Parts: sequence; structure tokens; C-alpha cells
Amino acid sequence: MRSEDIAKLAGVSRSTVSRVINNYANVPEATKAKVLRIIEQYQYEPNSFARALAGKRTDTIGLFAISMNERENASRIYQNSYFGPIVDLVVDTANSLGYYVLIHTVYSPGDFQKIKQAYQQKRIDGGILVGTQKDSELVREMVGQEAPLVLIDYDISEIMAERLNKNHLAVINSMDYEGTVHAIEYLIELGHRSIGIMKGRMSTFSGRERYVAYEDTLRKHGLPLQEEFILEGDFLKETAYQEAERLAVSGIWPTALFCCNDDMAISAMEAFTAHGIRIPDDLSVVGFDDVELAGRMNPKLTSVKLPIHEMATAAVEKVIALCNAEESAFSTLSFPTALIVRESCRELKEHE
Repeated sequence: MRSEDIAKLAGVSRSTVSRVINNYANVPEATKAKVLRIIEQYQYEPNSFARALAGKRTDTIGLFAISMNERENASRIYQNSYFGPIVDLVVDTANSLGYYVLIHTVYSPGDFQKIKQAYQQKRIDGGILVGTQKDSELVREMVGQEAPLVLIDYDISEIMAERLNKNHLAVINSMDYEGTVHAIEYLIELGHRSIGIMKGRMSTFSGRERYVAYEDTLRKHGLPLQEEFILEGDFLKETAYQEAERLAVSGIWPTALFCCNDDMAISAMEAFTAHGIRIPDDLSVVGFDDVELAGRMNPKLTSVKLPIHEMATAAVEKVIALCNAEESAFSTLSFPTALIVRESCRELKEHE
């Protein structure tokens, strides 16, 4: 059904139907009620593309998931324990608020054209970028679209230094530094003095925050940074398995290993177990994210819980507020993490 049909059934002009749909004030209440009754009866849906061409709202937000390191198998991002829940939560939250979600995955620099096109073709009212690499030029280009934009997991100091703190931009983060400090302090309290790390992707804000917190906490307690126990996991399962296997074969490993996400922790535990290294008897392991599998494996994984639900919900609410011009300045939100203690760590005795 077209708007012309609605107009005929209601006995009004097409322009009156348009004014009712767009909630113009200069429509008599009786006329508005009659048109809305016909729209509800026939379940009429305005054409969103036509509305966009006319400069109207589309009631659609874009969600752009960026993962350069997973481009060899594009479907994997939806099984990713970080991106998967965010996609689900963003869609559910947006739908509950009356918004649609346009989803694009970005696996290479050329894919960023998708984001620009979505803005330029007015297919979305605003966008959310998650997994952003350390790339101020990309962010500058996106901010330059002068449309509502929310970044999840991005360095606020870089935004300020590059003077990108515009009133149509917001940043949502988790307190990864504090969460990592809590995890390392917990291992130290258990008596561990030789603590290794499986690093994340250092081009991301979360990867850098977690590694810096690890270094700072060891230095604070006068503990050594042992280069042979600093492993390059890159947030990827396969890379983490290979790194853990290399460490196991070397015959020398720390008493505890902090992994910068659960995917790497779980893969590392599989590799160690395959080489006869018992968790936690021979090696304690801590992860980060607290994915669903962490509480179901054997032994259950101690992990830093990432506030995915709070971050995704806040990102949707923030971008909608920007679309509605309810925000008048650049804003940031950071949500706390929590250490979830399970079975993958043990206390060391004084002689160990």
C-alpha cells in the first residue's frame, strides 16, 4: 500500500498524510486521528529510502564491526566471543527502542568505504563503530561526516589530542586497566612471582590498556618482566595456541599466565594440557571477558568480566540521543569490570 492509497481512504491529500507521518504540528487533531487509524488498520510502513532522500529520519542506526585480523574467514566475526554478543545486544536494544540496525563487517581498509557510503547515502541516522584500530585518520574521516557516531573501545586521550571531540561524537569504554590490575594483584596475593602474559592486539585501545596495566602492576610489586613469558596472542585463538605450545615445548614456563581475552586463555589451556601441563597444578591461568564458556570448562576459568551488556546498551542509547539532538557536547562513558574467581588458579606455598 502507498501513501496515495492512505490519502484516498482517509479522504485527505497525500501531503496531509506526509505531514501526519512526520508529526507536523499544523494538522488538525481529528484529521490526524483519522489518518493514523487508517495507517494502523492497513499496517502501512513508509518507505525508509524515500524518507532519507527527502531528508527525513530513517530510524536506522549502523553497526560497524572492525576486525582486520579475521578477514580470511568473514563468518568468524559472528562466532567471536566479543563481537557476537555486542551485535546481538545492539540489535535487541535498538529494536526495543523502535530502531532498525544496518550491520557491516570491516576486514580491510577498503571496507571502510561501506561506512562512508551508509552515511553519505543517508541510509542511517547514526553509527556505532566497535573494534576500532588505533587510526586517528579513520576516526577523523568518520567525525568529518558530521553525523552521530559512537566509538566502542577507543582511546579518549587520542580523541582530545587530535581535537576530534565534536558534539556529535561519543566514546564508550570499559575499565580494562583497573580490571587487569585486579587480576594481577589476585595472582600476587596467591603467591605468584613469575607471571607471564598473552598479549592482545596492541593496535587496539583494550590491548594496550591491558598490557600497560600488567607491566605497571609487576613494577609496583618489584617483580620482573620476563621477556620469555611475554607471548604475542593478538586476541586470536590459533595464535594463542601456537604461542602456548611453543612455551610448553621450551620446558620453562611461569607459575601464572594472564591472557588478555578468554579465547586466548582457553586455547592456551588446551595447548598446555596437550603437553601434560596441568591447570592449575602446574600453571595458573586468568582470562579476560568472562565469556559463557569460561564457566563451563574444566577447570572453570577465572576471568575479568567485561561489561558487554552495559556498553552495548549505552552505545545504542547514546547514538539515538545524538540522533535526536539531545546531546550538546562530546561525551564519554566507562564501565567497571569485575574479577570472577573460579578454578584455574591456585595458591602457591612458600617453598614453591
